[in-house]
Amino acid sequence: TSSAAPGPNSSTAFASTSSSSSAFSLLPHSRHRRLPPPPPVQRSIHAPLRRIRAFRLGNTRSNSDPSSYSPSPLPQPLGLDQYVDLVNSVTHPPPLTPPAYVPRGAKATVEVVAVDDLGDIKQDEEERDEEDEVKGEVVVRKVPLYKDLYEASSRQRDHRLGILEFEVRLAEKGRLGLEGLNEARPQITPNKKVVPEPFVPLTDKDEDSVRRALGGKNRREILSEHKASNIVITREILQCLNDKHWLNDEVINLYLELLKERELREPSKFIKCHFFNTFFYKKLINGGYDYKAVRRWTMKRKLGYNLIDCDEIFVPIHKEVHWCLAIINIRDKKFQYLDSLGSMDMKALKIIARYLGDEVKDKNGKQIDVLSWKHEGVQNLPLQENGWDCGMFMLKYIDFHSRDMGLTFGQKHMPYFRQRTAKEILNLRAG
Repeated sequence: TSSAAPGPNSSTAFASTSSSSSAFSLLPHSRHRRLPPPPPVQRSIHAPLRRIRAFRLGNTRSNSDPSSYSPSPLPQPLGLDQYVDLVNSVTHPPPLTPPAYVPRGAKATVEVVAVDDLGDIKQDEEERDEEDEVKGEVVVRKVPLYKDLYEASSRQRDHRLGILEFEVRLAEKGRLGLEGLNEARPQITPNKKVVPEPFVPLTDKDEDSVRRALGGKNRREILSEHKASNIVITREILQCLNDKHWLNDEVINLYLELLKERELREPSKFIKCHFFNTFFYKKLINGGYDYKAVRRWTMKRKLGYNLIDCDEIFVPIHKEVHWCLAIINIRDKKFQYLDSLGSMDMKALKIIARYLGDEVKDKNGKQIDVLSWKHEGVQNLPLQENGWDCGMFMLKYIDFHSRDMGLTFGQKHMPYFRQRTAKEILNLRAG
């Protein structure tokens, strides 16, 4: 007795096969689309997903699960076999003996190459949903891919560091060059033109102050008062500094007082001078010549010094309608006469010489031979070109001589000197 083996018989198997074939033939689009092949390993691959994304080697979704299959084309299409080989090359150490022969001693490099065997893959827009089949091969060298990428990144970083180091050295050399230029600049750069102090322009504030002082309506208003000399300047007196006006005694005398205070304030910038006022010469020549009339004007306890100790002594001379200047130049042992009209007065110089002899004999008990001193009418003077600036010229002769400067001004500077003198009188300070 024989018993049949368990399992389907041949007729049943054939029927089953026929039914399966008929069912498969009923699937939609069975002629144009194939299902993906089953994975060789029945497990999901999760670990290398981020590596694939980082190296841009394909879609991160695993093809091991048929349900997760996406018909959209991959950025770089790779078949499942190629993908598995790539994962194995990254996650597992490479074999000791590379597939390709590498001579001993040669430096091995890593190179991952995807080779498309199909050549140009061209599909129409209507067939984009079809599966892209890619047959490729992966060539793995001795060093893993991530190490090669790291070394390439290091080389790029080292190159940038080299560029940065070069720029630092270049900047350092540039800085040193600029320091050398700063040292050499005074030698190659012309000096900036400096305005001499006697010609420094007035500020807007000073000009406005002078304009109000000279143009006000209250003529009796006191604008300045010098207590040491007891000189009071009202607007009426100060208005002689307006254009086309003769200077009066008060303005001249106060300005000379300010010049003396300037010398005492900054003795290193000015020579030692004495400034007689406008009344001295009139007193001296009263009745022809009268030394006793002016003897007490120069007492040492009053001045603090003797006239003979000065470098220059200034004597204003008024000739009815014209101002001139006599200078006792003790430093150069000569008597000088300065007239903005270019004239010479020898008589005035002889009177001044006689006075100096009497003064030194009275105050110092000495005899000096004033006849041996030179009497000079100063030539090449700045001369006035109108009939009202003689007093201003005389004051500037005194100002520039006290600075030990040449007479480098002229008629064109007179409007400025008038405003500057008004400003200094208002401020009670000569500059």
